[in-house]
Parts: sequence; structure tokens; C-alpha cells
Amino acid sequence: MSGDKNANSLAEPRDQLWRALGECDETRAVAVVRRALGTADRAAGERVLLELIAPAQERVGLAWAANEITVAQEHAATAISERCVAAVAEATASVLDGTFVGRVLVACVDGEWHALPARLLSEVLRLRGWRVDYLGAQVPTEHLVAHVHRTRAQAVLLSSSIPTLLPGAHNAIASCQSVGVPVLAGGAAFGPQGRYARLMRAEWAEDAPGAATLLGRNLMEPGVLAARLPDLDLPHLGDQEYTMIRRTKVQLVKQTLADVEDGFPEMRRYSEYQRERTVEDIDFIVGYLATAVYVDDPALFTRFITWTADILAARGVPPRCLLPALDSLLDQLKDFPRVAGILTAARDLLP
Repeated sequence: MSGDKNANSLAEPRDQLWRALGECDETRAVAVVRRALGTADRAAGERVLLELIAPAQERVGLAWAANEITVAQEHAATAISERCVAAVAEATASVLDGTFVGRVLVACVDGEWHALPARLLSEVLRLRGWRVDYLGAQVPTEHLVAHVHRTRAQAVLLSSSIPTLLPGAHNAIASCQSVGVPVLAGGAAFGPQGRYARLMRAEWAEDAPGAATLLGRNLMEPGVLAARLPDLDLPHLGDQEYTMIRRTKVQLVKQTLADVEDGFPEMRRYSEYQRERTVEDIDFIVGYLATAVYVDDPALFTRFITWTADILAARGVPPRCLLPALDSLLDQLKDFPRVAGILTAARDLLP
């Protein structure tokens, strides 16, 4: 009964925070967070981070996907959520005694702009006694490794939500491990149950408490690992299908756009803005296709196509507009077995 009571005690603050985010009211949002903190001890701080701010931000993402809020509203809400995290850090600073169980580095992989999950993780680890170097969004691998050298961090925690960044994440993982520093990966980019993190020989944590538990169990003890090329983890890359897609991406996008115009007549009435978004969508399709080939997992691409179909439907665009794009790519890449299999599986999911 007490557990249910604790779970429900943040129900009202969650609704209040959601309304404040929706109205872009930073002052009110921060006030909601501060009231929920109460005594502002370590437990209260972590609870507000993970059970109040994180769910509210997740709701923001779902609202954008359902076309209930605009991109501008989503950006504003995210900025306010970051301010709320800062408010928790400020309120709990006095309970941290300056002693640390160890030092870790938290960063987003190069190209990843969604930094809030990494920031939440950093604050949870601080509350649990870790000294955290939080590097924020889009950290180039060479700068990541240089910071590891300079600080002698005991572990690197990498965050990413965009699967197309997986090849770069793999390079970052291998680079850190080659200088003897273990890597823990987290975020939606690394797939269900972290399957792609493990493929790249990194540890994986589902959430911030899971990351803290891994660190606390000394599962991340540093040791010198042999330097290696990331491709050695993925022997299937020897067929060069991934390399070919990456090298011809511009041509693939250009030809696919032309074929979509022929196969989806409605596009001929598109405004210049709509055409630009269509080019972006095709570029994403090719990027996700390349990544699915990189990790040798058709499910990565089919998940993306299904998600894209839902996004388009929520915006009044018929998902069948994806069929000409998939057919075009299948025709252009029919001589590559893995690619053709991935495209065929995705096409079969669409009406």
C-alpha cells in the first residue's frame, strides 16, 4: 500500500508540469519541481528526476509524434525540462559532501542533439556519489578520448537516441576501449535490450538506475584492451553492402526522389517546403537502411518505416507514399542480397 501511495503522490505534479510545459511557462514548471522536491535530499532529487521530469518529457515526445504540438513547442518544452533538471541540481547541491566513489564521463555521441537523457543520467549519478564530467550534446570522438586521457575517467557513458548514429557510436566505443576505458551505452539508438551496444562490445543500461548499478558492481573496471577497428566486431561488413550505400547515398536519394514523383502523383502539387521535407524523409530512409545493413538487423529498418508511417498518418499524409521510395531503392539495389531482404521486409509491412 505504501508503494502505491508513493507512486500516486506525483500524479498531480506530473499533470501540473505537463500543463506548464504545454504553455511554455518555465517559472511555473520550476515551481512545480521545487514543491515536489520537498526536503531536497538525495532520494527526493532522484525521484523527481526520474518520476516527474523524465515522464513529462517523454509525454512531450509522444505529443509531437501524434502531431498534437509543433516542433517549436517541443523545443520550448525540452528547454524548460532542462531548466527543471538544473533546479534539482541546485536544490540538492548542499547534500553532496564532496566525496566521490569514482569519476565518470557522460556524453552524447557525435551528431546526437537530444542531450536531456544524458543530463538526467549525470544528475542521478551525482546524487549517488559519482563525480561526473557531463560533456553534453554532439561530442566528437577525438575530443571524447582526449578528455578521457586528461581526466583519467574510470568509465565513459554514451547516450544516443538516433540509430543512424550507430556507426559513429561504434567508433567512439572502440576508441575509448582501446585506451583502456570501459564504455556503457544507453538510449533508444542501441536497440531493444541494448542489442546493438552488445554487438559493439559495450555494456548497456536500460535507465539511469541501471547504469548506476552497473558502475556500483565494479563491472566497469578499467583494463587495457587491444586497439581494434570497429569493423572487426561486425564480420558481415565484409560484403561491402554498407560501404556501397554510404558512398552512393547522394545518387540514391536523387533517383528515389525522381521515382517518388512518378509513383506518387500528389507530390507534383507540393509546395517548395513540402518538397524539401520529402527530400529529408528520403535521406532518412536511405540513412536508416544503411544502418540496418551496418548492424545486420532488418528490424531496425522496419521499426523506422512503421514509425514514419504513423508520423505521416498523424499529419494527414497517406503512408502509401512510402511505397514508391522503397520500390525505387529496391530496384536500384536489387543486386545486394542483404539490402534487398531488408527493403522487401519493410515493404511487406505497408498496405
